[in-house]
Amino acid sequence: MLVLSRKRGQTIQINNDIEIYISSIEGDSVKIGIKAPADVIIMRKELLEEVQANNLQASLAPKNLDLIKKIKK
Repeated sequence: MLVLSRKRGQTIQINNDIEIYISSIEGDSVKIGIKAPADVIIMRKELLEEVQANNLQASLAPKNLDLIKKIKK
């Protein structure tokens, strides 16, 4: 892991197409802006983990094949 120190208004460049901008620093909170191509998915890690857990739970749920057939019609 690379750890960098940045001040408000400074940026971090990743490859040629992703830029992270330090917008503000207030106490222990840092606001950042991210410029990236539209095809790059950017998501808070805790939200990603929640989505993955929900997807796993849904995939393990018992399947009602009759209901699925009715929905497909």
